[in-house]
Amino acid sequence: MQKQTKAIRIQAERSHNREHSVPLYLTSSFTFDDAEEGRAIFAEEKSGNIYSRYMNPNVDEFVEKMVMLENAEDGLAFSTGMAAIFASMAGLLKAGDHIVASNALFGSCIQILTKITAKWGIECTFVPGADLKAWEAAIQPNTKFLFCESPSNPGLELIDLKALADLKKGRDIVLAVDNCFATPILQTPLDLGADLVIHSATKYIDGQGRVLGGVICGKKVYMDEIRFFARHTGPSLSPFNAWILSKSLELLDLRMQKHSENAQALAEALDGHASLVRVKYPFLKSHPQYDLAKRQMKYGGGILTLDIKGGFEKVVAFSKALKIASISPNLGDSRTIITHPASTTHAKIAAEEKVALGITDGLVRVAVGLESIDDLKADFIQALNAIQ
Repeated sequence: MQKQTKAIRIQAERSHNREHSVPLYLTSSFTFDDAEEGRAIFAEEKSGNIYSRYMNPNVDEFVEKMVMLENAEDGLAFSTGMAAIFASMAGLLKAGDHIVASNALFGSCIQILTKITAKWGIECTFVPGADLKAWEAAIQPNTKFLFCESPSNPGLELIDLKALADLKKGRDIVLAVDNCFATPILQTPLDLGADLVIHSATKYIDGQGRVLGGVICGKKVYMDEIRFFARHTGPSLSPFNAWILSKSLELLDLRMQKHSENAQALAEALDGHASLVRVKYPFLKSHPQYDLAKRQMKYGGGILTLDIKGGFEKVVAFSKALKIASISPNLGDSRTIITHPASTTHAKIAAEEKVALGITDGLVRVAVGLESIDDLKADFIQALNAIQ
């Protein structure tokens, strides 16, 4: 059975009401037939629901679908993507451990690695993501965790995930990959040697900007430790959000095809425009890692970046001239969204780091939606023409 079919047909067990669509299990706890059953379930001698902080039929259904899509052994859902990222580290690491991470990360990830885990005696070395020699040189005897995004936010830098996984062979190191931009439709990092794959389900997994959520999928030996941490600290996903996200997965394959098709067409239409320094998109031949993108990803994804001549002043004028696109820090929506990373999502990053990552004052991240591509091209071209 193909994954698209499984994403639609996997459902929580049908109740005595014979519902076709899975109901919402909006309950904080579950009941036992008697005290002995409660004892047996708590002792894990018998399976069963206990408390929605631990498990819930809606959450379990969502996780089962994500585990299937990522070709994983196990998975766990969280209230947000950042909760998932934090739990992957807090659940597996201890004082004295060392992390090697790509320097091209979402702003909040950098804050965790420089301001939070550092307080607990966990050091982090940042390296250029595409430089495998830098990764290898940064690995120390106490290195326990490698972390990266591919493609990265917002610079669309790719990492050769198979080559990175090869660096940890024979070592007690976990490789965790943020797969938010690609989704399991475009790439499955676990198949390339990663141990954990993490998503902000708020983005493409939802697809309509409605709910928050996060998920980790990966090897059971690591998920068991993360589950212990999460069970006792409580970053759990709500049943309602899980219900929304599970429904959204039924159309993820179709949506990612269309997002990618629209993004490719828009990138090609805007490439070379006089108002732009450059257009960056993984499946444009001008992308510095075009060959890797074609080898590692099924499609180019729904994100492209525009580097607008004239910096922030021109970005403001461009944003005012657009008629269709929304201005928001989110992405992965059915509606096209533009973001100015330097002043929003990556505002806390030091100026010199922004330069190194290519986050210029003119950089605009475009999360291309599902609108008519003819309408999108016309809107972006007229807005760019207006600021010349």
